[in-house]
Amino acid sequence: MRAIPFLVHVIVVAVALWVCTLLPIGIDAGGSTTGARIGTLLVVALIFGLVNAVIKPIIKTVGCAFYIITLGLISLIVNALLFLLVGWLADRVGLAFSINGFWSAFWGAIVVAVVSWILHLIIPDSIDER
Repeated sequence: MRAIPFLVHVIVVAVALWVCTLLPIGIDAGGSTTGARIGTLLVVALIFGLVNAVIKPIIKTVGCAFYIITLGLISLIVNALLFLLVGWLADRVGLAFSINGFWSAFWGAIVVAVVSWILHLIIPDSIDER
């Protein structure tokens, strides 16, 4: 049953995105009600997952030399740019989710990675089959 781990992953990313909106780094998930805000975060988490599943492997393959030359530090820039892409796509879909520039995306990508990692440590492996 792959549906449960998928839903857990989407919820973990949505919570990580919510944490980003709480910090003063320039990321905002609007919505007139709490339900609308939760819905926005869940859909943005889905977009985030799609971008990371489809585009990120292509970038890693094409830019393999840059990853080697920079000892992987280019991944910070790539993650920030992909996070900006998620914000742009969310805006195009009509979601109330905004990222205020590169540095907001840079710190947001780091926060999402750290919060997701911590939550995946807490969630039992029987539920989170990654």
